[in-house]
Amino acid sequence: MEIKGDGFTLRKWRNDDAAALQKEADNPKIAANLYDRFPSPYTLADAEFFINLKINDEPVTSFVIDVNGQFAGTIGLELRDDVFTHTPLVGYWLGETFWGKGIMPKALQLFTAYTFNRFDIIALQAGVFSSNPASMRVLEKAGYAKQGVLKGVVFKKGQVIDEHLYVMDKPTWALINQ
Repeated sequence: MEIKGDGFTLRKWRNDDAAALQKEADNPKIAANLYDRFPSPYTLADAEFFINLKINDEPVTSFVIDVNGQFAGTIGLELRDDVFTHTPLVGYWLGETFWGKGIMPKALQLFTAYTFNRFDIIALQAGVFSSNPASMRVLEKAGYAKQGVLKGVVFKKGQVIDEHLYVMDKPTWALINQ
């Protein structure tokens, strides 16, 4: 499965993505803005493990962001249960060499459309650490709305920081995409 974007493609994972994933993911600047479950340092074994988790997903919940045949990053969702069954978390990251090129807001818009069309959901939710204003701008450019700031709820690298909560609900998405 592939979704063509403006200057990039969202595509399924391949086993041969492991080396490029490891290279781009092994960056402390990326790990600093993700949950601690994201390994840092990021080894080839970590890359192979992650790809093996995602490669046969059906429906696809995680895509490679491919720029001119080159691994640039990833975007995906975390399906949840209980009262959040219809509100998955969306997450993404882009390799540092691809920052500042306007790729991620467009990738997020395409991924959001795919998600609303493919899954029985009412909204997509994203949490962003207060130390990551670039990701907040990505969400805002993609049409997500800040719903609030959860003060002092994240403990990252020995510091207590805030989490900014962003949401795209299905009615808003439908209005934007008429």
